[in-house]
Formats: sequence, C-alpha cells, structure tokens
Amino acid sequence: MIDVAIIDYKMGNLFSVQRACENVGLNSLITSDIEVVKNSRAIILPGVGSFAEAMKNLDDLGLTKAIKAFVKTGKPFMGICLGFQLLYTESEEFGTTKGLDILKGTVIKFPQNNSNGELIRIPHIGWNQIFPIQNEKPWNNSLLEGIAPGEYMYFVHSFYVKPENDNFTLTKTEYKDFEFCSSIMKDNIFAAQFHPEKSAKSGLGIYNKFADQINHNN
Repeated sequence: MIDVAIIDYKMGNLFSVQRACENVGLNSLITSDIEVVKNSRAIILPGVGSFAEAMKNLDDLGLTKAIKAFVKTGKPFMGICLGFQLLYTESEEFGTTKGLDILKGTVIKFPQNNSNGELIRIPHIGWNQIFPIQNEKPWNNSLLEGIAPGEYMYFVHSFYVKPENDNFTLTKTEYKDFEFCSSIMKDNIFAAQFHPEKSAKSGLGIYNKFADQINHNN
C-alpha cells in the first residue's frame, strides 16, 4: 500500500508535490487509477488552472466519486490551490460549474478594486502572509501547528473560496486590503489556497505534519 496517492487529472504541479512527499519520507504515486486512490493511506488533490476543466477531467476519469468516497473513510486528505477550490459547492469561473460539494461555499474571482478603490492585480502571485482566524492557540492540532502567525506562503491564483461560514477556516490572507480564506481544516481534510510544496521550510513543515497524521491514522 502506498502512503499517498497524488491525484493526476492532467492539471497541476504534480512533481513538486511528489518531491515534497519524498522529502518527509512518504512513499507517493502520481496516479489516476481509482483502485490505487481507494487503497492508499492518504491522498493529495493538487491543481492549477480552470475549475470547469478540472471537474470535467475528474468526471471523465471517474475520480469524482472516488475522491468523495475516500474522504468519507476518514483517511488524511490534502487539497492544494485548485484542489482546495474543487472541494466547494460551485465556481463562478466561466459561468457556474458544480464542484465536489464536500464543503459548502463558492469560488469567486477577486474584485477589480479593494475597499479603498485600489486596483487589485490579478492573478495574485507570490509570497503572502497567513493569519489565524482564532486568536487563542491558533492552529493547534492542525497541519499548521508550530507555524507562526503571519508566516509567508506562496500563492498563485485569480479566484478565491468564499465559504458559507468560517467554522472550518484556519487562516485568512490579505491581498491589497482584501481578505480571503487561505486554508481550512475539517475532520480529516486539510486544504490550502497556497502551495506548501513551494513555501520553503514552513511549507515542508506542513508535509511533515501530514506524514505524522498518516502514520497516526494507520
């Protein structure tokens, strides 16, 4: 049994995710094989690009049902960037596209201007800070445990998640005075708008915690 199935649906920075897994001692496989996904100890859903194309590819490969079924097992799941957005109910990119609907919320495009009327450059690319939504003991018992509030992570995106509520929101990030949800954790699901595998030592720390979660779960 492999430790981590990295979902290959023809969109994403798969090899950088695999290298991060290797760096923390996780045996991973880039795959679109439903049986491999089903039998792995954990899965990572990465991705960059179009929400609608991503959902079409997942459906065509039979991975939509496989991902939903896997999440229900309680085994560790990580979603990254587009893989984070796909967890939600729908996206407004190029019209409305239904997502996996594992979490409730909508994926929407950054506004053209912030509250001060300043132009927001899209896409949001580069290093930006993550801040806890809770002030006391932020991120305890999550994959972000040990990471300092205000730590910088690497982002590349034009759309952001607007959850129905903040019950599962771990962090928020500010871009041009506009605040958005940058990571969540619910039960066995951790997902982030930023790329941990591109976020230096702190990002690798998230993979270390993911490895701990996998080993504790099995």
